[in-house]
Amino acid sequence: MSKIKLPIALVVEGVTDQQFLSGFLDVEFILTNGSEISRGTLDYIKNLAQTKPVVVLTDPDSPGERIRARIQEEVPNVSHAFVRKAHSIKKHKVGVAESTKEEVLLALKNILPGDFPKGNLTSSDLMDLGLTGKEDSSLLRMKIEDRFSLGHGSAKTFLSRVNALGISKEELQEALYGRE
Repeated sequence: MSKIKLPIALVVEGVTDQQFLSGFLDVEFILTNGSEISRGTLDYIKNLAQTKPVVVLTDPDSPGERIRARIQEEVPNVSHAFVRKAHSIKKHKVGVAESTKEEVLLALKNILPGDFPKGNLTSSDLMDLGLTGKEDSSLLRMKIEDRFSLGHGSAKTFLSRVNALGISKEELQEALYGRE
């Protein structure tokens, strides 16, 4: 089986992620060793990101989000790929290594730029669609997060990520309720 060669460096949490992904991806891997990401690793990511696209692919859980946020804070020009939590669970474990090749390739197809350029959606748009301010808003956001491989986050994070992808209010409405 030939591997998919990508001209990126892929930041993952650990050895099991690297072992799984290296079965079908030919990329440079950077391991954070879990949430214990060192100053040296952060500096390496920062330097590498000046010459090569760097994509963060961490587990869809709280520690993975903390690692992602720490890297984003230090290296704003990294990009992000998200595996969907519901598709990344095996034997009561959640993670990249527990996902599938198809799930990872979908995540890599939907990479978000790290500097999150602003689209035109506002908090008011989210409220109009019921994505904030209602009892089931979180569930509705999760539907969109799953559909567009955004990873899970707060309403503010959600808004930032849909704007980064340039998703319109109409596209959100269609994803939520179908064509009207």
